[in-house]
Amino acid sequence: MNVADESLTIELSMAELREITSYALACAEPASAIFERDCPDDPRARAVLDEARRFAAGGKRTKALRMTALDAHRAARAAQDMEHEAAADAARAAGSAGAAAYLHPLAKATQVLHILGSAAYAARAFEVDAGDDRTVGDDYIERAAALACPIVVSVLTRYPTAPSGRRRVGELLRNLDASLRQLATNR
Repeated sequence: MNVADESLTIELSMAELREITSYALACAEPASAIFERDCPDDPRARAVLDEARRFAAGGKRTKALRMTALDAHRAARAAQDMEHEAAADAARAAGSAGAAAYLHPLAKATQVLHILGSAAYAARAFEVDAGDDRTVGDDYIERAAALACPIVVSVLTRYPTAPSGRRRVGELLRNLDASLRQLATNR
């Protein structure tokens, strides 16, 4: 079976979770410069990237990783309140990188956000930063697709396709999801 049924659970190894987190980090990290530029006194986005990097390198899934992921999403809300939209999406990308370590083994489409959310939010951060230029986001999604190793693609294809909604970030997420699934089909 290539695509998971929503009533099933999916087997995930710790090595696969580390690989998913490593991919999420690679996607989120470039956008962190936007957050740090616009919110230089807020360390929350960097903190979750550091915790996620420790996990990806073989560390444990700690309470600190979960808490810093939540803190990064709070930083996104604070950036949005200050009308720093690109920085808000960059912080969401960082938070999503931390959340990637907590991908659930439930065969639900919503879990795709744990795998690809950091890429979609980073792409949106770059396009907003470029004056809402959608080609910038689309280009970033192409680069994110190229970063996905076979393990990431294999894990992704165990889940149903990305869910609808989430406006432009959802569109970017679904585009990346479709691209990676097509890659799996072509292998």
